[in-house]
Amino acid sequence: MTLISIVIPVYYNASSLHLLMQRLDAFARQNPRYEFEFIFVDDGSGDGSLRVIQDLSLNDERVNVVKLSRNFGSDSAILAGMSVARGDCIGFVAADLQDPPEVLTDMLSLWQQGNKVIFAVRKDRKGDPVTSTIFSYIFNTLFTWLIYKGIPTHGIGFFLVDRQVSDVLLKCDEKNPHLFGLILWTGFSYTIVHYNREERLHGSSRWTFRKKLKFFIDAFVASTYLPIRISSAMGLILASIGAVYAVVVLIAKITKQIPVEGFAALMIALLILSGVQLIMLGVIGEYLWRTLDASRKRPTFIIESYSNGKNGRNNLSDNASLKNL
Repeated sequence: MTLISIVIPVYYNASSLHLLMQRLDAFARQNPRYEFEFIFVDDGSGDGSLRVIQDLSLNDERVNVVKLSRNFGSDSAILAGMSVARGDCIGFVAADLQDPPEVLTDMLSLWQQGNKVIFAVRKDRKGDPVTSTIFSYIFNTLFTWLIYKGIPTHGIGFFLVDRQVSDVLLKCDEKNPHLFGLILWTGFSYTIVHYNREERLHGSSRWTFRKKLKFFIDAFVASTYLPIRISSAMGLILASIGAVYAVVVLIAKITKQIPVEGFAALMIALLILSGVQLIMLGVIGEYLWRTLDASRKRPTFIIESYSNGKNGRNNLSDNASLKNL
């Protein structure tokens, strides 16, 4: 039978895991033509999520447990799950049950039709805080307009990819990965299914503003050189304006038409130019930091332990990074 791997990154989701497993089991029973493995990746949770996953694996041989040595972030956790997945195609769903796993049935049908990448896109963002909705709209709009055109502004919730695509993603071995952007970068054609995002009923979101900001920066720095080009353009425009103004001042000085300089005007110009320069240095610094991070050859994730529920042995690919295994 065709094996399907479903990766579930887990971070403080202990309260929703039993219900999630029930829905995954129902989803598997609705698709008897496939064999499934469910790879739960504990991304440094501190609420007992790992213990819940381990209990699930004792009662269901399809459940595989991956424990990362610390919190590496959702995208890295998904890649960690991919590194041990054995399926012919690999999907992922969030553990908070806001993204219904039943949508994977339609995604599997599209995969069987030959599509290598299937994105599940939200129809709306009902139930989300206003600030999250605004942030997501701004990010998705900019990402669509400036980098990959055609992605709906409501954003991609989860995905299912062919084994070939998964292997390419693992070979990239990117630090600070933006997974959706990386999938789009591969160039494989994709198709979309739409779904209604469910309200969060279990636990609280750990998607803090700091993590959102890092996600925003990672997406643009990892996917395009546009911020550097914008900085260069801003510098060129300001330098051109400054050169023209210098000529004007010189002519006014020669013709003795310069009035007494105002302190306020001087400070405003100084503050604006200094601010622009610091923004440019910040953009360059983000690229330099990521270059340094990549040059250090540190793994994107570290798997501390892995248990395969089906056969009880470790079955790690060459892409998996290990620690104390």
